[in-house]
Amino acid sequence: MVKRIGWILALLLSVAGCRQVSTPPPPPATPTLLPIPTRLTATPLPTTAPIEAPPTVTPILSPTLAATPTAGISESTATPQPVTLLTLADFGADRNPLTGELVADPTNLQRRPLAVKISNSPASYTRPQAGLSQADLVFEHVTEGPITRFTAIFYGQTPPDVGPIRSARLIDLELPAMYDAALAYSGSSIGVANKINRSDFTRRVLRSNDPGYYRTGEDKPWEHTLHGRPDVFWESLSGMGQNQAPEFTTNMAFSSLPPADGQPASALVIDYDDWELVEWRFDTATNRYLRWADGAVHTDANTGEQLTAANVVLLYVNHQQDVTICEYQVGNSCQAHSTEIQIWGEGEAYIFRDGQQYAATWQRQNRADMLTFYDDAGNPLPLQLGNTWFQIVPTYYQEDAVTVTP
Repeated sequence: MVKRIGWILALLLSVAGCRQVSTPPPPPATPTLLPIPTRLTATPLPTTAPIEAPPTVTPILSPTLAATPTAGISESTATPQPVTLLTLADFGADRNPLTGELVADPTNLQRRPLAVKISNSPASYTRPQAGLSQADLVFEHVTEGPITRFTAIFYGQTPPDVGPIRSARLIDLELPAMYDAALAYSGSSIGVANKINRSDFTRRVLRSNDPGYYRTGEDKPWEHTLHGRPDVFWESLSGMGQNQAPEFTTNMAFSSLPPADGQPASALVIDYDDWELVEWRFDTATNRYLRWADGAVHTDANTGEQLTAANVVLLYVNHQQDVTICEYQVGNSCQAHSTEIQIWGEGEAYIFRDGQQYAATWQRQNRADMLTFYDDAGNPLPLQLGNTWFQIVPTYYQEDAVTVTP
């Protein structure tokens, strides 16, 4: 409890703050895949106004969801045929390379993806967040200590509202490069700001004084009241001459049929060092994983519906403190340095889809590469068509931080 109180105080206080972003190594002639250790343990799941803001919606607290169509997505329901997407050429002009899904409006794929920084702590001020259900990809990662935050990538769909939007971290020097995205955020430490200002994507950064941001006026600390309108963000990028279709150098593979060698995985629990307990439970009715946070149904404020994912991917990534950047300072003393999440090279991963888990190796050999996944034979390991949540787990966590129920 003392640790929690300390981190809450750290989160509510303003941040203060450079070394150059580490450049990912060049790809080897023949990539060597890491051996996949048996890390996950199977245990039983515990029981458990310039811009008008969207109306308040009562959250749905049912542990299962009825199948509902996703706005902006259309797949033929008449005699569905298996879909396999292995190369960028397989996607054509009307499939989203980040989800593998057909899009109702292919012109959406001609705009630049948005990487939006969204807060997750403290829960009483930040949940439910707005817009996460329409993100193609969501990365959850630690900031200082065990506190987690999201970077959500929006591309195929346009949520009416996203937020609360918070400050960037060192990982946000990597994600915009991986998805050729613009970055929308609200401030940062001085060290991170200097790196963003010198980055290769600095011309497509949307800061909190740009059009599209607004304050909700809610009775909560000011730093938790900043939201944004993605439609206006894209208009701003057009005005900046930065709203072009992304140029992806690599792609994730997708298949509507699961690989044959999976292991049952009806539930997944990630314990972020006693700060947050994330639970994903597989729902056979929708063929998706449903999300809980700290024992409560995690919903989207825009819809009131529970957050779900076609894929949940565990990424084990090396975390290194950057002692030249301070994220929380008291007087002349730095209480928390910035954490560099070294999401380049390769590492251990687990893919959860269709109620199955698959051991994998993640790779990112060049700065502009997105994450790709391979089995132990070096073959692409496909995701299910749909959105993906990436749960980034520090390699220093103990094995019992992640548990899986068959």
